[in-house]
Amino acid sequence: MRDFSELSEREILAFAIGNEEEDGRIYLDIAERLRDDYPGTAKIFVEMAEEENEHRRELLELYREKFGEHIPLIRRQDVRGFITRPSVWQFPKPNINDVRKLAESMEQETQRFYRNAAARATDVSIRKLLGDLAQAEAAHEHKADTLSEENLPADVRSAEDQHARQQFMLQYIQPGLVGLMDGSVSTLAPIFAAAFSTHDTFAAFLVGAAASLGAGISMGFAEALSDDGSLTGRGTPYVRGIVTGLMTTLGGLGHTLPFLIPSLHLALIVAIIVVTVELAAISWIRWRFMDTSPIRATLQVALGGVLVFATGVLIGAG
Repeated sequence: MRDFSELSEREILAFAIGNEEEDGRIYLDIAERLRDDYPGTAKIFVEMAEEENEHRRELLELYREKFGEHIPLIRRQDVRGFITRPSVWQFPKPNINDVRKLAESMEQETQRFYRNAAARATDVSIRKLLGDLAQAEAAHEHKADTLSEENLPADVRSAEDQHARQQFMLQYIQPGLVGLMDGSVSTLAPIFAAAFSTHDTFAAFLVGAAASLGAGISMGFAEALSDDGSLTGRGTPYVRGIVTGLMTTLGGLGHTLPFLIPSLHLALIVAIIVVTVELAAISWIRWRFMDTSPIRATLQVALGGVLVFATGVLIGAG
């Protein structure tokens, strides 16, 4: 890699041409990925890609005038200090807020590049064009606001944001909640059954760890294989599977770890406190994200937890 300060004016122009082409294609890739779910935002990115293409045309004309027809291939990864742009086609499902922030960061970095390049240029026409492009990139923020007003009126923006929240719910909150509920509730019976039957806290810990990890693996695979997301819009299966599996394991390990305490009496008290906190967290999530009333959410979760806990105690004590 070379430092930006080592580039000649010819190389700076070649670098700028490649950057504008790359940024334009990224904007078009984003627009294509957003077209179905967020048509208003997709139109904004198409118009921003057209702006980048115009900048590229101006750079090409000046380069041809100054240095001829051959343009050396100088890429972003060849120059030290520049951030590599993400490959949008690799995103499983672009988040609307993430791509808006991505566009903002791209414009800011390009603006800094043109300002630094203009400061180093000695040729008047090159310095002028680079300075003009720096101003154009600075104006892109205002241009984006204008395009948003034209293509994203309040009702459209509200609808897109609502759709984004729904996608987040389906891809992360719902699978995570399913996993947390399963891990927190289903592992209660084997853990407390082992504790009451053996009176050995470490044995209860081993049972709880095995149950938590096994449930996490099982739930993760079950969620990933249940729906590929193509029809339901629930996102990529492996992401949902990982979220569900991790939350299932976490829910079980929460009240398993107290059984590392040697005293059975103290371990049971701490474990019961942890279970109460877990069930309260589940109730809060259901109330906050699933439109369930606080009382109803608490009663439903508490009933399930009490039944499973009682099952474990009865089996262990018997």
